[in-house]
Amino acid sequence: MEPWLRNLLILAVFCYECRGEDSVTQPPGDVIAAEGEQVTLDCQFDAVDINNLYLFWYKHEVNGFPKFMLGRFSFGSTNATGYEERFDAHLDKDSKSVPLTIQRLQLSDSAVYYCALRPTVTTGYTTPLQKL
Repeated sequence: MEPWLRNLLILAVFCYECRGEDSVTQPPGDVIAAEGEQVTLDCQFDAVDINNLYLFWYKHEVNGFPKFMLGRFSFGSTNATGYEERFDAHLDKDSKSVPLTIQRLQLSDSAVYYCALRPTVTTGYTTPLQKL
């Protein structure tokens, strides 16, 4: 493998759109960046209740399963262990976006990243179900 190629990261953003009144949309395609750089992955949302938002970012590595990274809510935020330092997202109600910023990229950051809005699916009994 060429030395310059080893330092390239490919961050895939899965284009996901929920069905129903609330939705999230991510632009399709890969984001390519060099190790040590910073990238921002976009996520737009539309929600009926803009004052009661729960938006999440997940990382899905090859041969793995989606792992919760961070959540941004109308009333606060949380980051999972291991995602406190270089990972951040800002919930912007005006632009209806919650972009994920990853600083000081590492090769281990190469993955598919999902943005999700809760509830993504609601049953007739209004029980929220997290569905990716």
